[in-house]
Amino acid sequence: MLNLSNLLKIAKKKKRRGRGNSSGHGNYAGRGLKGQNSRAGGGVRRGFEGGQSPLARKLPKYRGNSRRYPKYLAVNLSDLNVYKKGETVSPETLQAKGLINDLHRFRGIKILGGGSLKVKDLKINKCIVSKSAQKALSEKGESK
Repeated sequence: MLNLSNLLKIAKKKKRRGRGNSSGHGNYAGRGLKGQNSRAGGGVRRGFEGGQSPLARKLPKYRGNSRRYPKYLAVNLSDLNVYKKGETVSPETLQAKGLINDLHRFRGIKILGGGSLKVKDLKINKCIVSKSAQKALSEKGESK
């Protein structure tokens, strides 16, 4: 049976330029008449825009950390109510429970004091905790 997976791959021959007028690319071989690009070894470097200031030089330099995203991904206390008593809160468990995604873009996780926490005895690992969240967690018996 013939289908796409067992079709033969047919190599297309490269167009041979400058091999006479019958080839369709005779005389000037598609380079036009005169000028820098018609000569052997001619042409301009990559990114050259005819003397105008190139786009790569107009844009600001972005090095190191991306400015597009905040450094830390924020998670509110109310989001932690999906955990059970005594469980560990870490970036891996937050991702497993579907509370965060794209962790690779951020430096870490910061737990903020938004909302109320109903779960007791949560263990926090590898997360930064704000002062208001620290206060609420200490009332519920959190350990680090």
